[in-house]
Amino acid sequence: MSERSGPDAAARARMIAGIQDSSSYRLAEADSEFLEGDAARPARIALEAMRPEERLRAQQIDSTVVVFGSSRIRDPAEARERLAAATAALQQAPDDAELGRRLREAQRDVGWSRYYDDARQLAQELARHCMGSDRRELVVVTGGGPGIMEAANRGAWEVGAPSVGFNIELPREQLPNPFLTPGLAFRFRYFAMRKLHFLLRARALVALPGGFGTLDEVFEALTLVQTGRIDPIPVVLVGGDYWRRAVDFGFLVEEGFITEAESRLVTIVDTGRQAAAVIRDCYGLRC
Repeated sequence: MSERSGPDAAARARMIAGIQDSSSYRLAEADSEFLEGDAARPARIALEAMRPEERLRAQQIDSTVVVFGSSRIRDPAEARERLAAATAALQQAPDDAELGRRLREAQRDVGWSRYYDDARQLAQELARHCMGSDRRELVVVTGGGPGIMEAANRGAWEVGAPSVGFNIELPREQLPNPFLTPGLAFRFRYFAMRKLHFLLRARALVALPGGFGTLDEVFEALTLVQTGRIDPIPVVLVGGDYWRRAVDFGFLVEEGFITEAESRLVTIVDTGRQAAAVIRDCYGLRC
């Protein structure tokens, strides 16, 4: 049997280069195709747990107030502009059903826009407590997007205080709002990890009117408090007219699904300033 002749130096170099170029030879953290695959999901989840934690500790953020609410609630000035435009359009074509619908939506949006200002005022009241100290307490945290989230981050920004945004990767890209503090804006792939970081440092949760996402976060926090998985925190719902229609806590008590004591895990108020006062009173803070 004849032996295969060995490769010369040039051939060896080419062979080694081929091995080094293969995806299997890359370090795991440098293999983007692998990291995006199903097998690496546990590693991605772990990274989303560790990375924000390391950054928040480095920024000495010790406690937070999480603010939730609809991404669809507009800045009052923008809402009024849209209403003026819709009114003018309908005046030009008063029989146009689509323009009539747009006018009704614009009128509705102006009404809801008051909560944008409530979120700003809430954040302004709280933000003063994370200034003037090396340790940052009661830092405002939002989902980092538009609407109520933008309003809360804006309120902190307006008084020169830091605030945090936990944005989420969505099929329709959601840009971060411009009022987030650079270095404290994070983007998540996994809702579960985002939820974890919302509550890890939370000393209070404030929810303004919103949809599925807002309701989800409120009831997640209430369930964790109810079951003793986290220490009790104030859960403050801003907007009595909205919340008493959206969730009938009295009905849940009457039917035995929650207890009277459990219904008191939430506090319903009408303004952002009242919500800030509830939190300050809970922790003995002065204005």
